[in-house]
Amino acid sequence: MATPYKTFSNYTFGCKVNFADSSYIGRELINRGYSQVPIENFSDICLINTCSVTEKADRKAKKLIKSINRKFPKTKIIVYGCYAQLKPNDIMDMKGVSCVIGDEEKFNIGDIINENEINKKKYVNEISNTENFTVSYSLNERVRAFIKIQDGCGYNCSYCTIPNARGKSRSFSVSKTVEEIKNIINQGSKEIVLSGINIGDFGHQYNENLAQLLEKIELIDNLERYRISSIEPNLLSDEILHILSSSKKAMPHLHIPLQSGSDKILRLMKRRYSSSDYYHRIQSIKKYLPNSCIGVDTIVGFPNESEKDFNQTYDLLNNLDISYLHVFSYSERDNTSAKNIFPKIENDIIAIRRNKLRQLSSNKYNDFINKNMNSPLNVLFEQYDKGILSGWTDNYIRVNVEGDENFINKIKKIKIIDQSNNSVNGVFI
Repeated sequence: MATPYKTFSNYTFGCKVNFADSSYIGRELINRGYSQVPIENFSDICLINTCSVTEKADRKAKKLIKSINRKFPKTKIIVYGCYAQLKPNDIMDMKGVSCVIGDEEKFNIGDIINENEINKKKYVNEISNTENFTVSYSLNERVRAFIKIQDGCGYNCSYCTIPNARGKSRSFSVSKTVEEIKNIINQGSKEIVLSGINIGDFGHQYNENLAQLLEKIELIDNLERYRISSIEPNLLSDEILHILSSSKKAMPHLHIPLQSGSDKILRLMKRRYSSSDYYHRIQSIKKYLPNSCIGVDTIVGFPNESEKDFNQTYDLLNNLDISYLHVFSYSERDNTSAKNIFPKIENDIIAIRRNKLRQLSSNKYNDFINKNMNSPLNVLFEQYDKGILSGWTDNYIRVNVEGDENFINKIKKIKIIDQSNNSVNGVFI
């Protein structure tokens, strides 16, 4: 039976991996003849790719579902992604939801829609032992491509639902991944961002590793720049740092999750490093990549986190040459061992600690900008608006420069001249 649907909208919550998956699914539907419309407009089908890293992420998905159903009651809402994998029955019970699709089945959405099998249906299988993997990617202004080269995680940190939502760590082989990357680069992107749920675990099922992949990526002729997204500190080897430091294509920008600077809390979190390990890893990065941008994830308010534990986190971060923080409040999740750790931290204390780290992040970022003031930096421009070009420096500073729209998707040398109103401004040199 021919599908009665012609249009779809596609909304994504969460990480860059989710955005890559959504983009892949959207392109696949367009290739099948469907037309994509903005989420604000009516569509026959609304696809919602969910995140479930925090309770807040779940609430945001529920709010959007209710909003779409209220505004467009005839729209068929299909919910997929991590929240769909973890709580399919809860989502299916919501008014307006036509179909819930789990993590392993999401790349079959096109077939499911074509067969008109979306009326109160669930496609959610056990994810824990899946071997299925699909390289997906999203394009940012058709200049940078965010490429998912790895999925899943086997670390089982005590606060995290990701292994339950996305399954075990898996990827393609080095050779197959390189072929996929070449196909994406041939669409015109100057820069790729290698993304994954636990990217440092790439290739383990083939007895390969991320360093071997980077060595092959270095040899891709028409690739000008690449970055590595978030990577665990215990998986960022000296071999990888040596490749990055000797490369003309690798950008000096890394995101290294810490979560806590207290060894007691790190043990409760079931993290695989100590605060000392982390300190020395950041020192190594700065030795190999002196002007690199280093982002850090932290969690405040983890159960049993004392004032002393928080101060150890603050002091460690304050003493490190890092560039910015992503600060998260602990969010209790079902089916995690952290749910059984006590005492719980009061919300007002969590808010105070979060604000202290956010202020530290602001100070660190301002220091980082000042260190780069008046220095020559290469920028890949990706946006243009009313005479102003915007793009990222090699060490991940978004810079605005007066210029011509013809510079989009080109790399030009600039220097930063000032920072005002949350905007970093530069000039061509």
